[in-house]
Amino acid sequence: MRSYHVAFLLLVVGTTAFFSVLSLLNVRYGKRALEREREWVTARLGFDDLDLVAAYQRATTMVSQVQTWVTIALVLAALYSGALAAAVDALEGLGYGPVATGVLFFAGVVVALQVLSVPFDAYSTFVVEERFDFNEQTPALFLKDLVLGTVIGVAITAALAAGILWFISVVPTYWPLAAVALYVAFSLTMLVVYPRVIAPLFNDFEPIETGELRASVENVFDRAGFSCDGIYVMDASKRSSHSNAYFVGFGRTKRVVLFDTLVDQMPLEQIEAVLAHELAHWKRAHIWKQFGVGTLRIGAVFLVLWALLETTWLYAMFGLPETAYVGLAVGTLWVQPLAKLTRPLENKLSLAHEREADAFATDVMGSGQPLIEALCRLTSENLSNPFPHPLYATFHYTHPPIPDRIRYIQGLEDAGEDVSATVTGSDEPA
Repeated sequence: MRSYHVAFLLLVVGTTAFFSVLSLLNVRYGKRALEREREWVTARLGFDDLDLVAAYQRATTMVSQVQTWVTIALVLAALYSGALAAAVDALEGLGYGPVATGVLFFAGVVVALQVLSVPFDAYSTFVVEERFDFNEQTPALFLKDLVLGTVIGVAITAALAAGILWFISVVPTYWPLAAVALYVAFSLTMLVVYPRVIAPLFNDFEPIETGELRASVENVFDRAGFSCDGIYVMDASKRSSHSNAYFVGFGRTKRVVLFDTLVDQMPLEQIEAVLAHELAHWKRAHIWKQFGVGTLRIGAVFLVLWALLETTWLYAMFGLPETAYVGLAVGTLWVQPLAKLTRPLENKLSLAHEREADAFATDVMGSGQPLIEALCRLTSENLSNPFPHPLYATFHYTHPPIPDRIRYIQGLEDAGEDVSATVTGSDEPA
């Protein structure tokens, strides 16, 4: 049994330490690169104060790392002190059966993790983000988000846990297949439910029906061969001055959402370039390709969990009863580090898709300059690190670093090549 504990601690603590070292290296590497490339950064990205950029990266990284290690320490303490075993015994004593008891267990885990995150989220919001002039959130809104987020998190976790635990009880041999099917159904449902039910609980969405912004959006849609009736501006500024844009839904449920901060910070041509880039993910079927890869990834996780649930040592390690929800919880602690270590495989596909989307946007706009200017503005406004450590980027970045993207887009223009086979056709990706 000792060998299992050694392997477990090496995996959990060792992986966490590895990523912590990477995060600290990333901060140091970024700061030195900013100094080394000061002239280019100032001229191209428009950073007025490089120390401010480095300080923001350092502050956000430190908060994240402290939260990570506190969470790991409390989880290990609960396992090795017997606190988790005592909690499970108390739940088992209620006599609700394996499915209902498991749902209560996972709902409790969500609440506990949410409570644990409160001081870190509050510090990040009202100290770090406030210090760098990003925070616009009031304590009342913070509390509202906390309560709503917890309720929604518990509801979703309870539904998924109930389904998986029921599959384990009725089809113990094939439950991973059923769990993957549940994941697919849930994910597709959320593409429709999230923008229409969940997101409006947190933000107001104002439809753009007339004016220059509507005309500009429709213009880029026409050039890209895309149609979408739902175009909205979201009041992101009530929480933060960070800016972004996104697409959500599929078929007739597609909608475009622009942060009001993005609309305020960018001229129309740059907004068009950002939209053209995002449109490429639909036109080139990136959304569905990554959905497929994500499904395979989840399937692999369920297969590993299925194998772990069949063992006895998984439960004996911490004196826990051999019940499915316990096996899923402890098994996840084994699987999560492995999933993080294999993240570069998934990131590689995303990086390829991002380059293809940049090429698509360049073709749609007729020039790469609007997209380059938009990327530079986003980097500057958000105090993003333009020079991540290469190894850190390998594990964490789904988008190429900004200098790489700029060189790639400029290379497309310099080569004068056709960056897209076609930008017209049906609305839906093949």
